Amino acid sequence: MKFVPFISVLLVASTAFSPAASPTRLQDPVKQVAPKSIPPASDDVIRAHPGPWGDIEWTVAYLEAPDSVLETQRKPDPNPHWIFPASNETAVRALFNRAGLPADMQDRLFDPKRMLTQEGNLELFPSVPDIQAIKPEAREIIYTELAKSPLNDFHHEPLVIVGPLEDWLRDSQLRPELKDQIRKLSYRNGRTLAFSDIRLLLTMAQSDAEVNQIFKTVTRTKTLFGQLKISPGSNARQLLEYWTGGRANSDITAILESATQHAGGMNLDITHILPPLARRRLYTFPTQDLLTRGRLPDCHWTSLNFFNSLPQDYYLDMRLAANRLLETYTPVDSPYHFGDMLCLLNDSGEAIHSCIYIADDVVFTKNGENGLRPWILQPLQEVRDFYGHEASGLKGFRRKMPSPI
Repeated sequence: MKFVPFISVLLVASTAFSPAASPTRLQDPVKQVAPKSIPPASDDVIRAHPGPWGDIEWTVAYLEAPDSVLETQRKPDPNPHWIFPASNETAVRALFNRAGLPADMQDRLFDPKRMLTQEGNLELFPSVPDIQAIKPEAREIIYTELAKSPLNDFHHEPLVIVGPLEDWLRDSQLRPELKDQIRKLSYRNGRTLAFSDIRLLLTMAQSDAEVNQIFKTVTRTKTLFGQLKISPGSNARQLLEYWTGGRANSDITAILESATQHAGGMNLDITHILPPLARRRLYTFPTQDLLTRGRLPDCHWTSLNFFNSLPQDYYLDMRLAANRLLETYTPVDSPYHFGDMLCLLNDSGEAIHSCIYIADDVVFTKNGENGLRPWILQPLQEVRDFYGHEASGLKGFRRKMPSPI
């Protein structure tokens, strides 16, 4: 999986927070948080834990990229291939032996007609039957190695399936045969499943329409929809304080005051009480008009712009993003509040992902710069699962309140 470490931001910020900080690691203790599991209320609705956020009901749903987004994406060739950079047959055979591939399969994989050496890279073109015959444990070992190089696009950035596979497949429009291939060819990726054999699915496509359906399906992303249930007995002052983040000029004050004063109570979609940028982007996929400086918005752009009415694209520059965090945020421990910026850290103290705390350990997140990953609401534990063993720590930051004039 591809990660873009937010190195500059965390290193600059940590140096400011701790005078004795090393230039290469965070010295502040990293808070290890075990996010709460969310108790189910029914088969379709998940009831939030009690908290200052009020009474929330979450519903699980799956998003797929619309055709207008898919039309802008280049479709790859359907021929499966594996690229081993700066490698040779001896080294790759050692990998295959460690994975337990049978000798006869290895002989087919290293058939001169299915092997190419170019610019020091060894490239293999495995047949569909051989790919299908690889056992899950062996697939995990081989594909983890392939994932180290961006030359292996769908291994480097696989489809990551968070939660039960059958839930993910249930409403998909794929043919049963294609669903079976996903079941058989998925492999463990930490606490999640991953699927990299999109090219193999393309070899099975029976029409252009099915090619498009395959690509639509592999953009399927689990998300939460939230309803804030406000009753006559709700603590209006507490709700206002929490959801406005203490900002007196919050543009959601009017709708919250109206809802809390309604005699019969009211249900508010969580979307309506988010700041403007999150309100516009939630449940959407990036469009090409968002392409700035040759890049699409990523998680850090999303987090630093959360409270902004107009997004600042210069946050795509890590140096300027570092200044923003240093000047306007302060480190905090849990319990986290609405709008807190949470950074997932690797073992070196680098931030590989950031997201925004909403409520009940649910966050607003954009999992990567990839244009086929939308802005979603997701349990924090699932975000950590998505990033796997790379995310070994968590650190929170809170936006400073403006000084009174």
